[in-house]
Amino acid sequence: MKKVEDLDGFKLSHSLCQRIYNLTKKFPPEERFGLIVQMRRSAYSIPMNLIEGSYRLNRKEYRQFVGIARGSSGEMMYQLLLSRDLGYISDEEHKFSKGEYERVAKMLTKLATSLNEN
Repeated sequence: MKKVEDLDGFKLSHSLCQRIYNLTKKFPPEERFGLIVQMRRSAYSIPMNLIEGSYRLNRKEYRQFVGIARGSSGEMMYQLLLSRDLGYISDEEHKFSKGEYERVAKMLTKLATSLNEN
C-alpha cells in the first residue's frame, strides 16, 4: 500500500488546506472565532485524519478515519456556500473550491472502498 502522503487525495487536501488558510485571512475580524476557525479545522481535518488513520494498526480503523475525513469535506462544502452567501468569497472562488472538495470526497470514497477489499 502507498504511503498516505503519496496519495492524490492527501496531496489535494493538503493543498486545499493551505488555500483555505489564505482565503480566510480576508474574512472580517468578527469571524475570527467563528467561520474562520471552523473552516480551518475542516480543512486540516481531512489530511490530518488521513495521516492518523494510516498509522492505525488495521484497515478497519484506517477506513473509519477516511470516513471522518470525507465528512469534513462535506462540512467544508457548506462552509464555502455560507461564505459565498455572506459575501466573504466570490462566486468563482466558491465554485472552484467546492469542485475541488467534491474531487477530494470522491477520492476518499475510492480509498475507503479499497480498504474494504480483502
